[in-house]
Amino acid sequence: MTQSYRAGPGFRKRGVISRLSDLIWPPRSLLSDEIVDRPGVIEPTLWGELKFMSEPLCACCGFPLPDHAGPGDQCGPCLSGKPAFDTARAALAYNDHARRLVLDLKRGGRRDGLQVFARWMATAAGENLARADFLAPAPMHWTRLAVRSFNQAAWLAEALAKASGKPWKPGALTRVKRRKSQAGLSASERRRNVGGAIKASAGVKGKTILVVDDVFTTGATLEACARALRKAGAAEVHAVTLARVVRSTDILI
Repeated sequence: MTQSYRAGPGFRKRGVISRLSDLIWPPRSLLSDEIVDRPGVIEPTLWGELKFMSEPLCACCGFPLPDHAGPGDQCGPCLSGKPAFDTARAALAYNDHARRLVLDLKRGGRRDGLQVFARWMATAAGENLARADFLAPAPMHWTRLAVRSFNQAAWLAEALAKASGKPWKPGALTRVKRRKSQAGLSASERRRNVGGAIKASAGVKGKTILVVDDVFTTGATLEACARALRKAGAAEVHAVTLARVVRSTDILI
């Protein structure tokens, strides 16, 4: 996947206020403390260490397949038990650099990479973004939202909506039960932990929906979102994340 490490036209059209702000808070690289000429820039040396997801991928969940795999091939788990979502795709493989991007966004509330992330995710989602009626961020329970003050999945969905011209609906999915953090749980524990915790609104009936989240680890959260959307009558459910864990022991089934 060929990418430019420099920010796109959206960053070049920057106003006087943004430029003055840079004098006080100089923009820094998304992957280091180096000062750069505009937000969203990554130095070429670090850019080359990002691993973008590319074909061949499982036609369903997007897990990397052997080089000899062809279009339409699926991984073993998807063949043995199809997930509730139709497809899932991710922009980046979750290595150390992707981890920094995700944690700076998720825990640090760093927003200056959102437009860049949106372009990567739009490329990863491809035709599934084009066919979506709207985007729906993976939800956060209101008590966690009150503590953190933001939902990084909603930030990503909003940025992707702006980049693509698609509407997004933050209320399409709601987390109705607070459960413990998914961090450190096995795939089966994650599925049990999130089971029954998410509900979809009536407005999803008959719609094609693209669920947006930060990381696909085991797929448990996206599976729960898709099940809720299916139950509410969604016609198709696709998903896209900024990053994806690619260890075979972490896939959904």
